Amino acid sequence: MSTATLTQTAAPVILLKNDFEILNGYVKNLQGMQVNEKENFSKLYEEIKKAEIVDAANFPNDIVRLNSTVVIKDLKTKRDMTITIVLPQKADIKQRKVSVLAPIGTALIGFRKGQTVSWNVPSGKKDFMIVEVSNELLPEQ
Repeated sequence: MSTATLTQTAAPVILLKNDFEILNGYVKNLQGMQVNEKENFSKLYEEIKKAEIVDAANFPNDIVRLNSTVVIKDLKTKRDMTITIVLPQKADIKQRKVSVLAPIGTALIGFRKGQTVSWNVPSGKKDFMIVEVSNELLPEQ
């Protein structure tokens, strides 16, 4: 199961206000989701409940949000992986688009470049460093 824990510092999860509203909407509409998606979403919901919510004008550009393209380094194997965090219906592993409900998506959302995240996957605990975060520019609100 995915349990994201920040190992570098005790910095809060930071979410873009719009992303928070979208994700919060998913919580209220769990009908039609598969059991494992509900489980993953409850873990994500625990993260977003304690998140610091920031509007677009003040959102740092190095924080993982919906539609971020992220380069992460596996601290054990030293291999880099590039993924884009998306809503579940846009997930496509062939295009490296990973659902925010997937364990890796839940672990990364709200954290920033330079931070290390750890989470449990079926094969054991994984530790990744966020090497790069690419975000489209947000419109000023």
